[in-house]
Amino acid sequence: MVAITVHTEDGRRHVRPSAAELAGLVRRIGQKGDRFLVLQRVPDLPEVFAQVWHEAGGAYVLEHRDGAFDRHFHATLDAPEPVIAALTGWASGEPGWAEGADWAPLDLGPAPEPVPEPDLSRQDREVLEAHVRELLIGGFATRAELAETAEDHLVSGDDRPVSPEQARQLVDRMWRERVAEQAGWDGETDPERLTRAFAVLDASDVTARENFTCCHSCGQSEIGAAGAPDARGFVYSHSQCTGSAAAGRGLTLLYGGFDGSEGTTAAVGREVVAALTEAGLSVEWDGDPGRAITVTPLDWRRRLVG
Repeated sequence: MVAITVHTEDGRRHVRPSAAELAGLVRRIGQKGDRFLVLQRVPDLPEVFAQVWHEAGGAYVLEHRDGAFDRHFHATLDAPEPVIAALTGWASGEPGWAEGADWAPLDLGPAPEPVPEPDLSRQDREVLEAHVRELLIGGFATRAELAETAEDHLVSGDDRPVSPEQARQLVDRMWRERVAEQAGWDGETDPERLTRAFAVLDASDVTARENFTCCHSCGQSEIGAAGAPDARGFVYSHSQCTGSAAAGRGLTLLYGGFDGSEGTTAAVGREVVAALTEAGLSVEWDGDPGRAITVTPLDWRRRLVG
């Protein structure tokens, strides 16, 4: 897998694709509604990205930004193969990855004006930063989602004290701090063990989804359509569960059988516990199909993606 996220024109997001999958995406683009790719490294860093635009019958316009507005470059290539080579090299940070293209600075016009800090009281700033930090620690939100949340969190009627630019600036600062913090983490973390266990369950016809929907009610109504139509059962956590885990209170998992029987629900519960235990996690569950499964103790260090 390549440590990038690829965004397509149709709104899809491909996290850590293989080199072959990245090549396939490059070769595919060109038709209306599917003409560009935007690549971000994992974890995403502000002002660092690569992108390519292609319309059928035309050249490939390749761009990359290297950390600042005035570090944005472009090149034109005639075939997908050198584009694939450049993007694969950029994604993996290979030395000399840019040597196969004739790069030139891209004229984007005047540099943006500095963004002033929002005019907030100390209390409002602390409330806003605490909310963004909670979502950062949860680890599922992208920078764009966090910026939208930061912009809207203190809105009251027509009063919007944080502009989109101020929200992005705040989130980018806090995002960089979290990325620097996670750089000191060694080895597999508990959230990564959880993701590994969920992948095993999902491959065994149990629909397994993390941070799925906002609450229990929405999760129960939507989980049936989230996986394979012949899935036997399900297990998921919703965003409130994630918040609890990020706060150090363990992670609650909701599960069940799609036939609605206690027997199937109990069987799915046992499978979930077995997968979590095999992944190295501690679980609290008494075997009662009417009780949720809790993963605890849990050291919630989920690495950011973006």
